[in-house]
Amino acid sequence: MLIGKDLIDEKVTFEPVNNRKMKKNLIYVAIGSVIVIGALYYFFASGSAGVENDILATVRKGEFRVEITTSGELEALRSVQVFGPAEARRFRIGNFTIDKMVDEGTVVKKGDFICSIDKTELFGRLEDRRLDLEQTRAQYEQIQLDTSLNLRVERDNILNQEYIVQEQELILEQSQFEPPAIIKQNEYNVEKAKRELDQARERYRIKSLQEKARMMEIAAKLREDELEVNQMVEVLDKFVVTAPQDGMVIYVDYRGSKVKEGSQISSWNPVVATLPDLTTMQSITYVNEVDIRRVKVGQKVELGMDAFPDKKYTGEVTKVANVGQQRPNSDAKVFEVMVIVNESDPMLRPSMTSSNTIIADQLNEVLYVPLEAVNVENDSINYVYLRNGVKQEVLLGMTNANDVVIEKGLNDGDYVYLNTPNWGSNLTVNLLEELNGKRNLDNKDEEPVAEVPSFGQRRSTPAP
Repeated sequence: MLIGKDLIDEKVTFEPVNNRKMKKNLIYVAIGSVIVIGALYYFFASGSAGVENDILATVRKGEFRVEITTSGELEALRSVQVFGPAEARRFRIGNFTIDKMVDEGTVVKKGDFICSIDKTELFGRLEDRRLDLEQTRAQYEQIQLDTSLNLRVERDNILNQEYIVQEQELILEQSQFEPPAIIKQNEYNVEKAKRELDQARERYRIKSLQEKARMMEIAAKLREDELEVNQMVEVLDKFVVTAPQDGMVIYVDYRGSKVKEGSQISSWNPVVATLPDLTTMQSITYVNEVDIRRVKVGQKVELGMDAFPDKKYTGEVTKVANVGQQRPNSDAKVFEVMVIVNESDPMLRPSMTSSNTIIADQLNEVLYVPLEAVNVENDSINYVYLRNGVKQEVLLGMTNANDVVIEKGLNDGDYVYLNTPNWGSNLTVNLLEELNGKRNLDNKDEEPVAEVPSFGQRRSTPAP
């Protein structure tokens, strides 16, 4: 019994000591945890701040393109003009009025109706010419009758004179035994009758010529009136204008407005519409005078359509204007550039808006960095900040809107800063030996190194 009591007493006295040790250990662990968490928080917080202040980019190697992006408008490369009755101007009709016309954008086949033109004025002139024709026909018939009558009278007169000559000759023959005076008188009468017969024949000849001339004159006038009436009838048929070939009807601009129903057009320029050939399209775009020196005929173009964002097309520059022009609501001078679309797509329509990316130049397997990575010192030294703490001079090449080619000074995979790091302010630039003596060029024949200021500064990029 004594032994058990001692054990119980010993156990009772041992338990409070262990509890105190455990509480101390827990306190130590909690303090250590707080210290570690604070250290980690401080480390990562300061590290995060550093990452936010320093922006790095990788030196890349690959294809480098100089692109000029513009917007353009589609139009057909070839189109056929649809004319109204131009022949109507021969009948002193100066202007036409369009009565009816199909809607713009209507796809028509050859021979389909396009528009009809008011015939009122030509109808009035046609009726006048028909009345003139009837009068001319009446005159022709009257002159024809007069001619027949006049020539018949002359023929009868010749016949009568022939009888008189025969009669006088018979009298002269019977007067052979008469006194000489009577014979002489009879001879005179024969000569006189023959002379009058000759005069009658000459009158007939002259009269025939006169009547023939009158008939030719009235016949010519009759043919002229008949031809004019027939031509007017033929022209009236052309007042209904049909399509000369398959295509889409596009209204034309005439004196600042589109020709449509109710419009008037001149008989000297009677174009009522155009039918573009939709199989071959081109984009008309305008390039700023700053970029036009980069654009050349034959350059490749990538096109997109605002109406079909998921479709892409290719093209080629076919014409570059030599003279600039000023676009409305703009002070900058622009030059017209024509781009032919290589693909044929029935969904393409004239006047659609296109986005044109002209590939002005292209290099393969070159090193390039963002423009913001390049800084300039003393107006002649271009340099970058490397991640290894070096302020490295670089030789610049071609530039585009975002990047610049690095010809010397960097390697593929290097990291450069897009901003000025805190440690780089007082560093000396590591110069390239190849550029010694070439940084401040006085020779105008040599091409200077392009200068690109640091990130956040105003950038000026000369031509590559």
